[in-house]
Amino acid sequence: MPLIALTPSWNDEKRQMCLGPDYIDAVQRAGGAPVLLSFTDSEALADEMLSRMDGVLFTGGGDVNPACYGEEMLPCCGAPADNRDQLETLLLRCALRRGMPILGICRGLQIINVCLGGTLYQDIGEQYSHDLEHPRNDVPRDYAHSMSLVSGTMLRSIYGADEIQVNSRHHQGIKTLAPGLKINAVAPDRLIEGVEFADGRPLLAVQWHPESLQDRYPEHRAPFDWLIREASR
Repeated sequence: MPLIALTPSWNDEKRQMCLGPDYIDAVQRAGGAPVLLSFTDSEALADEMLSRMDGVLFTGGGDVNPACYGEEMLPCCGAPADNRDQLETLLLRCALRRGMPILGICRGLQIINVCLGGTLYQDIGEQYSHDLEHPRNDVPRDYAHSMSLVSGTMLRSIYGADEIQVNSRHHQGIKTLAPGLKINAVAPDRLIEGVEFADGRPLLAVQWHPESLQDRYPEHRAPFDWLIREASR
């Protein structure tokens, strides 16, 4: 059974790590053993933690600090979690060096794009468009809008469909795509909502939350099944 590293969220008020159970349930359902990592600012320790793992899941959570992509924080941006930005930057660097399979969800997509040289909209409504409502917090665990999957991509292959329905719990999104990534999913308002490596390395990242859908909509088990298959190689 492959060991899957999960990145933690941080509750500043309680001064403790936390993670929603949906990620754990989705990894276990796919046949993996989820392991919640601890915070560190040491690349050596981050690499040592990953040395015991077979894959990495960059989970959802709060906003990435705009300083990470060279911008001033706007009032529309959420409170940063610098310890998480630092941890995930180190983990991504180590995971890529090790050639590990990587799955990113929501914030996970955003931090991956930023770490590889891309930028974000700090708030979609203020900086991008009002054509589609992001987020739809009234239906956090159900479908909010359609999603077009790009032909010829790994994501299109694992879902086996040109269009799917997804939920939406994000107010930020990709503004400038990082070098080396290619788009694999696009929302009806043309916002980028999925990426993977152009060279085929095992990385998938999506803006929606399949972990909160996969218990009732089996098609959304696909990203986790993919991660476990890759981690089992």
